This record gives sequence, structure tokens and C-alpha cells, in this order.
Amino acid sequence: MAKVTRDDVARLAGTSTAVVSYVINNGPRPVAPATRERVLAAIKQLGYRPDRVAQAMASRRTDLIGMIVPDARQPFFAEMAHAVEQAAAERGKMVLVGNSDYRDEREVHYLRAFLGMRVSGLILVSQGPSERAAAEIEAWDARVVLLHERPEAIDDVAVVTDDVGGAQLATRHLLEHGNAYVACLGGTEETPAVGDPVADHVEGWRRAMHESGRSTEGRLFQAPYNRYDAYQVALGLLAGPDRPPAIFCATDDQAIGVLRAARELRIDVPGELAVAGFDDVKEAGLTDPPLTTVFSDRPAMARAAVDLVLDDSLRVVGSRRERLKQFPSALVIRRSCGCGEPNASA
Repeated sequence: MAKVTRDDVARLAGTSTAVVSYVINNGPRPVAPATRERVLAAIKQLGYRPDRVAQAMASRRTDLIGMIVPDARQPFFAEMAHAVEQAAAERGKMVLVGNSDYRDEREVHYLRAFLGMRVSGLILVSQGPSERAAAEIEAWDARVVLLHERPEAIDDVAVVTDDVGGAQLATRHLLEHGNAYVACLGGTEETPAVGDPVADHVEGWRRAMHESGRSTEGRLFQAPYNRYDAYQVALGLLAGPDRPPAIFCATDDQAIGVLRAARELRIDVPGELAVAGFDDVKEAGLTDPPLTTVFSDRPAMARAAVDLVLDDSLRVVGSRRERLKQFPSALVIRRSCGCGEPNASA
């Protein structure tokens, strides 16, 4: 059976192939409602399928959005990628996801690959891109939106949550339970990059401790972001002579590792150790005990990132501060902090 072409649709609808193109692409010129209906009816009758490759070559853009994340195996990034995919689908776009594995060369690899495929835009969830990544973006003159993190090296529109404020909420809450102090499980870097959410979580913890007159000296511990390595760090910390009464973890995955280590060492949570995390991944409500954490509105952030990467009219111009879209954080109270029945508090 011969392939149905755009000429066939135009012939059946009694119009030109240009008008058929305007209907399929929603522009660039308007089409009268009656003519549009005839074209759509012809497309349905003939079973016509537009050649997306040809369309992309003609427009120099595809229906694809590229997305780069550090590690899609981690629940936070998996949930964020899923939220972006859903938001993109509402706009008729598909998402390609690449994992940088926290390595600059992998991030640059995916930048080149996705931009070379003429994606409609790029959403970058970075570990703090290098000057190489920044140069790559500038060379391609790409539509890029930074999501979750805003590195100093790249001055593009960013969608983030209030990381400092959220960490302050969690730390204050642990202190309000009467704990003498709160230790912090931060990231792996002694001096994290500017704009790193984990660095902001540590800063929020530090501010809350200082506000209450507590020292942070010797109470910040480095740990990888995933639960497995954080569990190993927590085993050493909790088995030592100076076990903290409470721990704020920069990520929920770290907190899950801490809860596992506490159970193995027969330390009662929250009776002997209070724990809080950050991100409110879905598993946080299923841990034993359920994890008190900080909520970030990933679906809303994902929709904002997709809208910004696709719509030039929405892209903010001006100073670096004006190019930032920040969503508020909220404390989600469960039992790991020492509270009774689970509830949420702004």
C-alpha cells in the first residue's frame, strides 16, 4: 500500500499542501475553522502520519527536550525526571534523559549530543557544571533552563526551591524537641560549588544552629548523597562515643541510610536519635519510622522549567537574581523527629 502523503491530504481536503502544513504545525499562518476541520477529517480518513524527521529538518527543531541529571537511580532525580516528562507531554513534547554520573565529561557529552539533535530546549539538573559545559551552551546558543541547582558558571534562567529556608525549618524543628544540638550530614565536598543545593542545606542548618546559640564546630560530617554510602558513614558516626542526639541530612536518601544504620545498631528513633531529611521523596513516608523532611514542589518546578525552556516570552531577562524562579519549601512532620501522628507544617 502506497504511503499517504501531504499532497493526498491536500487533494482530499480541497486545499493546498501549505495549508495542510499550517494545520499540522499550528502555524505560522492562521487557518479558517471550516478549512481546518476539512484538513483534520482528511488526515483521519487517510490515516496520514506526519514525517517528524522532515519537520525537524525544516524547522531545525525537534519535538524533544533534553534533560541531564546527575543520577536517575536516586529517588529525587527519578521523581524530578518523571515530573518533567509529564509536563512536557502536556506541551506535546518528549524528553530524552542522560545521566552525568556527577562527572563533568559526561555532562559535556550529553550537552553536545542533545544540542546536536536540535532539541527544542535543554533542562539541566547539574552537579555544578564546569567552564567547559558553560562554553558548550554558549557556543550552541541553546535554550537552557537550570533546574534544582544554579551553578555560578552558567547564567541561565533557573528554577529552584528555597533550600536554605527549608533546611532552617528542619533544623529548628529538631532543636525545638529539646535536643542539645543537631549534627548535619552534608555532601562530599569540603567547599561545595556556589548554587549547590546541598551546600544551601548545610548553610540553612548552620544558620539555625547559630540562631539558637549552638556551635557547629565538629558537627558537620561529609557523606555521599546515596543511602548506601551514607549508611556506612552513619554506622561509624552512631557507633562512636560522641553520638549526636539529632541529625539533619541534606538528602532523604542519606536519611534513609541513617535510619538503617540506627536500626542495625539498635538505636531507637526517635527515642534516642531524632532524624530529618530534605526532598520528601515518596519513600520518606514508608520508612520506619516515617521520615520528617522538607518538601519541594517538584511537579510545579517541572512545569515551570518546561514552560520556560519552550516559551521565549516567559524567559526572564535582567539581573541574575531576576532570572531566578524560586519555589517555597515546607516542613513535612512525621515520627522520626519525635512527633506523634504525621502531619504537614508550612
